[in-house]
Amino acid sequence: MSKPIRVIATGPYALFTMPACKVERVSYDVPTVSALEGMLKSTYWKPAIKIVVDKIIVFNPIKFINVRRNEISAKIPSGAVKSQMKGGKPCEFYASEQRTQRASMLLKDVKYGIEFHIELTGLRSDHEDECEEKHYSIMVRRLQKGQCFRQPCFGCREFAAQLEYVEEFDMSQVSPELMGDRDLGYMLYGMKFADGGVPVNNDWDNPKFSDNADPMFYRPHMIDGVIDVAKYKEGIVC
Repeated sequence: MSKPIRVIATGPYALFTMPACKVERVSYDVPTVSALEGMLKSTYWKPAIKIVVDKIIVFNPIKFINVRRNEISAKIPSGAVKSQMKGGKPCEFYASEQRTQRASMLLKDVKYGIEFHIELTGLRSDHEDECEEKHYSIMVRRLQKGQCFRQPCFGCREFAAQLEYVEEFDMSQVSPELMGDRDLGYMLYGMKFADGGVPVNNDWDNPKFSDNADPMFYRPHMIDGVIDVAKYKEGIVC
């Protein structure tokens, strides 16, 4: 296991959707582990490594805001696009005909501290001298420079997140409103995919992955603004 890496993530809005509220979306009070892992992968990720979140620190008071957004209820199939590229039938999509309004209960003015580490997966590697220390150094360097492959976000892509690398968290910045022991109930931890991260066609150059997955849930407590993910993930229910 590599040394811990600490990041501060801030943003005006966040949406960590409860699985039971996907039409009229309602956010969890705090981030899900899978959402934070996906956000960190925007900075650096390879099949050879796995990002493991150990702690989540909630700094700001938990505030909600209700908004209504225009969304598209369908999308153009990738097969139709490939067919048109080969001279086939044109694929058309009129947003005005597919537009729908949905309400969402968002988190407002969020600030989180994320402590995580990197583990090797044993999957595809580009180098024989693969080691956790190398990936640790790359991740830290990219975080310090603010580099990313795509814009990090809080749950949905329109809710951008700003990441800042820190050596230690300033726990004095945790809001007094978050003091005490709060049972967060069962929350989504992540998805367990049937393929285990390995292409079902065994071709890393043109990989095809399985969409079959089972949800994993855990029941964390937030104590004085801190969620000890490493402690509560032992009780994962799949």
